[in-house]
Amino acid sequence: MHKDLIIAILWSLSPFGEAKVGIPFGLYQGVNEYIVFIACFLANVLVFPLMMLFLKYINRYLVKWRFYKKSAVFVGQRAKKGSGKKIQRFGFLGIVLFVMIPLPGTGVYAGTIAAYLFKMKKREAFAANTIGIFLSSVIVWVTTLLSLEGVQ
Repeated sequence: MHKDLIIAILWSLSPFGEAKVGIPFGLYQGVNEYIVFIACFLANVLVFPLMMLFLKYINRYLVKWRFYKKSAVFVGQRAKKGSGKKIQRFGFLGIVLFVMIPLPGTGVYAGTIAAYLFKMKKREAFAANTIGIFLSSVIVWVTTLLSLEGVQ
């Protein structure tokens, strides 16, 4: 059980899954439904400060490399294109809505990059991302619990 919880947390930290994958994984492995929700939610929230540190300090040095710069520009344009109109129009609520959608490419990684590119205040961006992660986690958690009940 501990191993499955750790794997669920790692999925929640991963840009390839976030809590959208961590929560269902933990629930399907039989981890306590409340523990898996809290652990995956908090792990996903931890991504925001880690990404902000990366964008503020490490990104400056890596952008000097051509391959990294091309990749960073591509990711930045994608984040701006996917969320740009929502953020410019709705600001705080735009980030919440963008991060809340439980689909690939709409989580806290893209939300943090978008907030960074649009120069949102860090506290405001953190709050928007956290609310979006919470709502997305609730959607995934409830949907997974209902699907598990349907299977049984």
